[in-house]
Amino acid sequence: MTNEPVPAKHPKPDTEPDTEPDTEADTEADLRWLNECIELSRRCPRSFTAYAVGSLIVSADGDVLATGYSRETTPHDHAEEAALAKLSPGDPRLATATIYTSLEPCTTRASRPRTCTTLILAAGIPRVVFAWQEPTLFADCTGTETLEAAGVRVTRFPELTAAAREVNAHLFKK
Repeated sequence: MTNEPVPAKHPKPDTEPDTEPDTEADTEADLRWLNECIELSRRCPRSFTAYAVGSLIVSADGDVLATGYSRETTPHDHAEEAALAKLSPGDPRLATATIYTSLEPCTTRASRPRTCTTLILAAGIPRVVFAWQEPTLFADCTGTETLEAAGVRVTRFPELTAAAREVNAHLFKK
């Protein structure tokens, strides 16, 4: 594996989304924050019907604004939802923040009416960075496509996929 981020799931053939970090320092910071998300995902109560995911919202200045992980306060919490719930919806820092998550933000949800992708868009967060594309185990996720279509910069670091998946290994055992 290389340390080069790749465009997330199914890039649009007639568009070239801006998915590259601006500098090597940005790439190092992105990897550090994603590794922290993976560590947060280890706190998730085990479930056989949902992924264990960790999420961080980081300001443009590099300050952690909020953290969250799946099932943090209720059995239905998603990581991004838990992190966003800790901030005021109109917080001006969200307009320049990045949300990091160990798994691609969801676009289908059975437990609540608003998906993580919808919540991210409503918050006005302009950049999403994740490690693992959501497998089709529970739903067919189009988080990357939905976010990119709305103008959000999406970056995926596939070199962290194995670490994010390992936390969820119990879901793939037969």
